[in-house]
Amino acid sequence: MTTRRDFLKTSAGVGVGAAVGMGSAQPLLGAPAIRRSAVTPVAIASGNGLEAVSTAMQVVSEGGDTLDAVVRGVNIVERDPNDRSVGFGGLPNLDGVVQLDSSVMHGPSRGAGAVACLEGIKTPSSVAVDVMRYTDHVLLVGKGAQRFAVSMGYDIEDLLTEASRQRWIQWRARMSNTDDYLTPEETGHADAEPPFEDEDTYGLGILDSHDGVRPQGTINCNIVNSDGDLSGVTTTSGLSWKVPGRVGDSPIVGAGLYVDNDVGAAGSTGRGEAVIKTCGSHTVVEMMRAGMSPTDACLEALRRIVAFTAEPRLQNADGLPSFNVNYYAVNKNGEYGGAAIWSGARFAVSVDGEARREQSAYLYQRP
Repeated sequence: MTTRRDFLKTSAGVGVGAAVGMGSAQPLLGAPAIRRSAVTPVAIASGNGLEAVSTAMQVVSEGGDTLDAVVRGVNIVERDPNDRSVGFGGLPNLDGVVQLDSSVMHGPSRGAGAVACLEGIKTPSSVAVDVMRYTDHVLLVGKGAQRFAVSMGYDIEDLLTEASRQRWIQWRARMSNTDDYLTPEETGHADAEPPFEDEDTYGLGILDSHDGVRPQGTINCNIVNSDGDLSGVTTTSGLSWKVPGRVGDSPIVGAGLYVDNDVGAAGSTGRGEAVIKTCGSHTVVEMMRAGMSPTDACLEALRRIVAFTAEPRLQNADGLPSFNVNYYAVNKNGEYGGAAIWSGARFAVSVDGEARREQSAYLYQRP
């Protein structure tokens, strides 16, 4: 005979199985319905990803996989020595060493891979793909990540370009008036490149901080194809002059990147610590699951960052964040959007055969 306890145990087991989708590929409750017609493919990226979205769209138009598409797109930026926020030529850490972070997520397979504090490899996003495909892990870090990359056939190279090295030297010289390092003015090279960006074109930097605008940057790229399948990647050299070993949001699944093939994909650039504390990209996707548009979902996630920014050292005179964070999102229906805390940010998008930059929505007008 079945006792009441046995019945309750059996019923509870069925409920849990249904809730987590055990043995089923059914979408989670609340996922927005995909249109019956084919989805218009869309690739969206941070403002430095114009060529990345064009490449990604070309790959999917030729029948390529969505993850291969976005990774091939950001590989262009990772290999570009003139983009000092990503890969080769990225600005170094406190010790003058370039350390790279990246994560990838593949919607159809629910796969994820990431690397952090990776040295000597130009394309950390490709290594993150290999972590996803060839290991049972999600995140590899530091020397272990480098050894894994070498085992997969990657060459160790010097990622510090002369231009980035000069920026680091100037920053080090200006840290103190009592050390033995000389500034360009003191050496008679006052026409050297300034240590900080004068303006943050794509909204990636820190605003009104105590030491001026501290360069930082990242590239995030997400895509949806005509079948409604999604993938995303985020890759970065991280915050310039960071403490060695610092890991931002970019390689953390749910922070700097999140993809749910039932709903959409989202990623971030800007102050990684703020994104980590609010599980930013996961929040954006969950807001889209609840029915918000990509733009509104990005804005809601940004409001949570504002609420979490309680430290006076991170606030301006009005008590608002003295830094910027940007989110980029696309849902399963091909709707897309981007938003930032402060005005002036832009994002790259490719849709209907055209790649362009669009203005991001924002919470506050830049001073």
